[in-house]
Amino acid sequence: MTRGQNVQLFFADGTLQGLVKGTLANWTGIAYKIPRTDLDKCRTRSDLSQTGVYFLFGASDETDERVVYVGQAGVRKNGEGLLNRLLEHKRNPDKDYWTEAVVFTTSNNSFGPTEISYLENRFCKMATDAGRYTVKNGNDPTPGNITEEKESELETFIDNAMFVMGSLGHNVFDPVVTVTPESITSMQADEPLLYLTRKSGRSGRTLNATGKQTSEGFVLLKGSDVELIDSEKIPPHVKTRRATAPVDANGVLKSDLLVNSPSYGAAFVIGGYANGLAEWKTADGTSLKELESKG
Repeated sequence: MTRGQNVQLFFADGTLQGLVKGTLANWTGIAYKIPRTDLDKCRTRSDLSQTGVYFLFGASDETDERVVYVGQAGVRKNGEGLLNRLLEHKRNPDKDYWTEAVVFTTSNNSFGPTEISYLENRFCKMATDAGRYTVKNGNDPTPGNITEEKESELETFIDNAMFVMGSLGHNVFDPVVTVTPESITSMQADEPLLYLTRKSGRSGRTLNATGKQTSEGFVLLKGSDVELIDSEKIPPHVKTRRATAPVDANGVLKSDLLVNSPSYGAAFVIGGYANGLAEWKTADGTSLKELESKG
């Protein structure tokens, strides 16, 4: 049976926008969410001079999509660790995209080079697999060599870190939606699957797409058809998103895609302006507008 978790969040500045410290009951891990603009305020925090792993969160200048960089920081000869590494990133013009960092260390400073290499590798892979953020790491971090006992210990740390990360506002490890034949029934019981069918006048293709409303936005499901030719009236932000989305040469979406709204999803599929409330329909032909009017 799933058990509850007691997450403690301490808002160090007394504001929602400032430094936040996150801990779990009976866990040696410590997390900090640090706005880029507040790094200098953290110099007196001794645990930020320790070894640990960190995440740099921001948005792409080209697409406005969410991006993340995963890194590790060891303690150097001058005694500096995590915070010093973040300050280096702040001064690096190639990493000006990030606005917020999340770091993980421990209350007993127990991480060594082997531990942080393993964690960096796992966190990077998990973020990539989840697909919510574009992972900015140029190369896959090496996992290092650890014993099976240490691996079990670190996997427990990862489980707790995932929970705390979500509490700090970043669902970087959570897949947008998992679609399997077995999950379709339960998905429909929650929010029905929605379908869009349209004959494109530009390419002549008949487009068939499937989507779902969620608490986080509208999800276009893998396998949906996407028109490859943009309309002259396509909204600029949709045009930019389409240019970088995981769509193959045949115009088929290769992975689930979270977008802001049903209209955004319909415009993405059609390649032009669209009213999502009218375009998306249930299997029995009920439009989303009609469906919501009954709620």
